[in-house]
Amino acid sequence: MSIASSNTSLRFPECLTHGTLLLLPEEVMLAEGCLHGQAVLIDDGVFQAVDDAEALCRRYPDLDPIELPGQLLMPGMIDTHHHLTQSLGKSLVFGEPSEIFKRIWIPLETSLDEEMVHLSAKLAAFEALRGGFTTVVDAGTRSPADTTAIAQAAEETGLRCVLGMICNNRGGTANVSDADMDAAILQRGERHLARWENHPLVRPSLAVSIPEVASDTMLHSASHLCWEAGTIFQTHVNEHLQAVERSLVAQRQRPLEHLYTVGALGPQALVAHATLVTPDELNLLRDTDTAVAFNPVASAWKGNAVAPALQMAALGIRFGLGTDATRSDGFRLMDAAETSQRLAFGMTTGDASCGEGWRWLDHATRGGADAAGLAGLSGEIKPGCAADFLLVNIDVPEMTPSWDRPWELVRYANRDQIDAVFTNGRLRLWQGWPVEWDGRALLRQAREAAKAVEEAPIYRVHPTAAELLSRRSGRHITAGQK
Repeated sequence: MSIASSNTSLRFPECLTHGTLLLLPEEVMLAEGCLHGQAVLIDDGVFQAVDDAEALCRRYPDLDPIELPGQLLMPGMIDTHHHLTQSLGKSLVFGEPSEIFKRIWIPLETSLDEEMVHLSAKLAAFEALRGGFTTVVDAGTRSPADTTAIAQAAEETGLRCVLGMICNNRGGTANVSDADMDAAILQRGERHLARWENHPLVRPSLAVSIPEVASDTMLHSASHLCWEAGTIFQTHVNEHLQAVERSLVAQRQRPLEHLYTVGALGPQALVAHATLVTPDELNLLRDTDTAVAFNPVASAWKGNAVAPALQMAALGIRFGLGTDATRSDGFRLMDAAETSQRLAFGMTTGDASCGEGWRWLDHATRGGADAAGLAGLSGEIKPGCAADFLLVNIDVPEMTPSWDRPWELVRYANRDQIDAVFTNGRLRLWQGWPVEWDGRALLRQAREAAKAVEEAPIYRVHPTAAELLSRRSGRHITAGQK
């Protein structure tokens, strides 16, 4: 059985919906690189075998091999930092100055009820899958709605989700909190960790938005609960200069140093951004085995500093790539990661490679799974791992002829080349659209529901493009009349 890559838009491949699949793609991305002549056996939602195509077909003569000419079978990418309930806001933050969470995201998210949380999360999950992300790490919502609505969206779309529950217990910089409130938050956190412990797609996590909105005790306790549960503790750290300076005034320590002092760092910790880090703080990350979510597009769009990802790699600091809810295209994210390192560091040192193409592929997949607490479960094409993978059309002009597939994927590929997205061995999207639910109906719902966003107490500094054009037009006319 064969699926021709050049005409796949004309028909839907029913053969890919079977429970057991013996796939023979043009190339398979393994730890050794992108290899020809390999076959992959999938059953019960797991990669059962990866081997020479002829050998694997001989071992399973009763299975009908599915030939996939022109297709690369690669691991699904891992978004190590997302905000699934921000999707209804999207471009509202474009052109905005630093700390947009205060003026836009907090007002928006706190205005969402359970229905809107579900709709926003499902829309974001759809975008993520379209962009080649089979897993996202959600940093937690500020909506008062139950996180079950987010988990439901993940279940309905087939997205693997590390689901954060926010444990903030203070709003200012004074290190005070209410003991009863703290106990209630931690009890809720324990229930959250237990509730999703064995879910096939959802992995629980606890989070603190930024260190200054939690007491020392809460930071330590939430992180420790995650360590005991074998999952990750999340927080944003050293992203904005203002936050670093507030921490220095309140704690006489930078945020990352403060997390270390209270015992919140460790192999269970995943810190987002870490753009403003000193050499000593890099050593803290290395020595505690804390992971980082490197968000290059967020740095560019917000105008923040760029995290020194290459230096992190050289020090052995674990990190994955994250979108921070900016643009859900895994290939463009890898391109942004390499480009940011080249512009911020490589050009000043004469580093022509900036990590090579393979480094960014690795941190978008296997390295991202490790940072997300999913090492050995996802991010790799190997026996025993969940069958979370993509079929990518490489029979395109941009990749012909091919001399270095990893570099080509980082610099040339985009989400339009993704023909199929699988999680747990199940086909979720075909050529960008869901196969088991109505994606266009969801878009209609989102357009209608977006009216509610206008009622949220959002404060934007930068006008929209239409407003700018109107103002400029008005100024021009006035000047001409004068």
